[in-house]
Amino acid sequence: MRSLSIFARALALALVLSVAACSTTDTEEFDETRSWSAERIYNEAKGELLAGSYKKAAELYQKLEARYPYGKYAQQSQLELAYAYYKDNEVVLALAEVERFIKLYPDHNNLDYALYLKGLINFNEDLGLFGGLANQDMSERDPKAAVESFEAFRELVERYPESRYAGDAYQRMRYLVNALATNEVRVAAYYMRRKAYVAAVNRAQAVVLNYQQTPAVESALVILVKSYDALGLTDLRDDAQRLLALNYPDSELQVAGRDRKWWQFW
Repeated sequence: MRSLSIFARALALALVLSVAACSTTDTEEFDETRSWSAERIYNEAKGELLAGSYKKAAELYQKLEARYPYGKYAQQSQLELAYAYYKDNEVVLALAEVERFIKLYPDHNNLDYALYLKGLINFNEDLGLFGGLANQDMSERDPKAAVESFEAFRELVERYPESRYAGDAYQRMRYLVNALATNEVRVAAYYMRRKAYVAAVNRAQAVVLNYQQTPAVESALVILVKSYDALGLTDLRDDAQRLLALNYPDSELQVAGRDRKWWQFW
């Protein structure tokens, strides 16, 4: 009986090992890329990327980086992996990958594209900052992504003015400046509605000083007039009113006696 028991345990152990071996073999056989060269993995990943299969492309680029980290495809695959993440809405991963590329290869021939991609990722990440804000606490909005997007585009335009991406980057910079200025005005209006006049003045002044060529300056001056008036600072109020009249003589925002309130322009 004892020998039978030992035999049974040995048989069970053999079955377990057999199943484990089969499982390992099946797993290894399932990964068809296991024997692929770096060139083939790169080409397959590129094909998936062009076909819009961003998740599959990212998986292949990851394998390429892991297996051939120093090969001739490694650098280009990093940028394309960042783009695949970006298109797959993996913003954090996309930014991490493109920033790693910029840090590792500061003189790379494709650095202009890396900067453009960094700006683009942050640009699209922050689009929600400037829309549908009526019911949000504007004092808690963080324009960090918009600022980082602008800085990436600015570096691209300054360092590579002849780059194929410079024209689009410049247009996006203009949009970002206007959007950031508008956001500051919205924050100032938020404070105005809550009678936090000093905070409103600070935000409005920042627009007038830092975003002088944007349409938001007109609204910022109106906020200054109203805030100074509420604070009893009549000299400053009158100065702001003169600036408004001088720079925007046809401004509807300074017309008195209207039913619509000034902040309803947002």
